[in-house]
Amino acid sequence: MTNFPVIEMNNIVKEYGKGGGRVRALDGVSIRVEKGEFVAILGPSGSGKTTLMNIIGLMDSFDEGDYVLDGVDITKAKERSYAKIRNSKIGFVFQRFNLIPKYSALYNVALPLLVSGSNWRQAKTKAKEVLEIVGLADRMKHKPTELSGGQVQRVAIARALVGGSPLILADEPTGALDRKTGIEVLEYMQSLNREGKTVIMITHDQNIADMAQRTVRIEDGKIV
Repeated sequence: MTNFPVIEMNNIVKEYGKGGGRVRALDGVSIRVEKGEFVAILGPSGSGKTTLMNIIGLMDSFDEGDYVLDGVDITKAKERSYAKIRNSKIGFVFQRFNLIPKYSALYNVALPLLVSGSNWRQAKTKAKEVLEIVGLADRMKHKPTELSGGQVQRVAIARALVGGSPLILADEPTGALDRKTGIEVLEYMQSLNREGKTVIMITHDQNIADMAQRTVRIEDGKIV
């Protein structure tokens, strides 16, 4: 079996705007992430890290370069196929959690499976399993407003894990948390990485980046 990286990008270019007002957000970015790595992409506001995250996560296209995601050549894929590829390859953890307040933790975690075509019984069973893994077996019926910040982020992590995706993409995952809770969430992500998950974390904070195995710095749209 071929041992290919989870992420392989070569000379990625992304521009926004038209004519003389065009801005090059990414300028020849190349990055490779092996299976089982925990990588932080570190950069200040305006550095291009959010654009890079959006391209890694197939939430945006690119203008030049090559991108292979877990064996799938994105360069040759149609944009309309991005959602299907994304759902099978990537679990997202967002800074603002992106949970639906009116639904329980269980339903929030089950939702990606329901969207992908699983029936409620299948989705519920898998969601329960993953919530138990993240230590929330006794909070499944609680809504996000009834949970602490750390518990809410664990629900978000459970949602990222439920589809069995090989890659977890975390966008400033501790940005909405206090320092103590943020460290707890990062330590949990480290434990997931030790269990074999590949994690890419976007951050502007060196202290948070230090929790990863490797840091990739980006400034002015270039890897430095």
